Amino acid sequence: MDTTSPDYILIGAGIMSATLGTFIKTLEPQATIHIYERLNKVGAESSSAWNNAGTGHSAFCELNYTPYKDGKVDLTKALRISEQFEISKQFWAYLVENKLSKSKNPFINDIPHMSFVWGNKNIEFLKARHSSMTRFPIFEDMIISKDKTQIKEWIPLMMNGRDQKEELAVTRMDIGTDVNFGEITRNMIRFLEDSDGVSLELGTEVEDLTHKEDGSWAVDIKNLITGKSTTVHTKFVFIGAGGGALPLLEKSDIPEGRGYGGFPVSGQWLRCDDEKVITQHEAKVYGKAAKGSPPMSVPHLDTRYLDGKRSLLFGPYAGFSTKFLKEGSWMDLPFSLEMHNIWPMLSAGMHNIDLTKYLIQQVMQSKEEKFEFLQKFYPEAELGDWRLEIAGQRVQIIKKDRKVGGVLKFGTEIVSAEDGSLACLLGASPGASTSVSIMLDVLKTCFPEKVKSKQWQSTIKKMIPSFGQSLIENGDLMRQVRDRTTQILSLKAS
Repeated sequence: MDTTSPDYILIGAGIMSATLGTFIKTLEPQATIHIYERLNKVGAESSSAWNNAGTGHSAFCELNYTPYKDGKVDLTKALRISEQFEISKQFWAYLVENKLSKSKNPFINDIPHMSFVWGNKNIEFLKARHSSMTRFPIFEDMIISKDKTQIKEWIPLMMNGRDQKEELAVTRMDIGTDVNFGEITRNMIRFLEDSDGVSLELGTEVEDLTHKEDGSWAVDIKNLITGKSTTVHTKFVFIGAGGGALPLLEKSDIPEGRGYGGFPVSGQWLRCDDEKVITQHEAKVYGKAAKGSPPMSVPHLDTRYLDGKRSLLFGPYAGFSTKFLKEGSWMDLPFSLEMHNIWPMLSAGMHNIDLTKYLIQQVMQSKEEKFEFLQKFYPEAELGDWRLEIAGQRVQIIKKDRKVGGVLKFGTEIVSAEDGSLACLLGASPGASTSVSIMLDVLKTCFPEKVKSKQWQSTIKKMIPSFGQSLIENGDLMRQVRDRTTQILSLKAS
């Protein structure tokens, strides 16, 4: 077998590996990096534009990020995610400013983010949410309205044909965005491919990982076209393989990975490309999630700008598949079961009956039943204008818990080896939108001394001017950073 020894191995050519690789190559220009991707395309799974909503999750409109209980709104998650998205925009602005991003069409466009609710209880919640959020500078531009004339100016498609007696309310943030994460990924991968010491190998699957006594890793890879197997040695491995990360974490056999399981959730969109429809709607409008549904299933009617073309999406409709990847195997889930995670997975299932019921209901729905749900958002919708599209596959984290056996976690989590030689990213939403902050956490966890060094500190601050400071507490800094990224990314000022 051939043996090579790059400094870093990144598994998966999605936005996570692309972001980490760009960080590493900028911080250590002499570093050698190998990127392995089992598909023949870059960013073709969860990072692909049609496999995610492209919302640029910033907590402006996602109601599930602000739980409401006893008249109080918990902003903890919303504040964290909004700050993380501002950090992502700084990094992307750096790519544009330094000509590391070369796209024919912009990868990010401004589009209002809106929350839309009906019914007195939901309106009460939206008012409380708006009041709580606008106390913070990061959300200070959010406006709310119950005025149907005003709302119709904002979202005519959703108001035409609606019962005028229906009580409803809407919040609006003009600084929202639509993001093509696939294009961002391809831009960064192109930069890496053009850099000395970086190798991208498509159609290549990682078969096994072995932690050696000296702390290094032996990574067994296979070229899926030629069938040739190779062992590559490295001091650091990042597993950024989306739904395929869990099986690879199990193969690494690090103690920190024990007790983790995964619950796959698939999805579908209703998509419209009819000009007479899509020109009447220019917003991302989120409603409230159904009881028991996963975060990615929050209903939304979205304007999308992809490759210079405009479309409209509604959904997503959740489903169940035993695949961990859209291009994965039906045996992914059963093969992921091992002695260390069977009980956590069974326990999590018993404690999430509502989710099970929801998924069964969604799987059983016909296109006509899906369409009925769309009509709650868009009353005059016509079935013939919409077609079903398969969305990306997500794997929610199931984690061992001493008290209840296992818990189902919505979000992302980094699992790393004690010596910092391996890091694995598990989970789903908000994922791509917060990829920059997540990869910064990988650097801090695995290379703490390097991150503290003057050279790394200086370089990171060039990429992310607010690094080390709070955009939640420092309103002046937040406004300054937001104005700068808005200008560089050619977005509309609020």
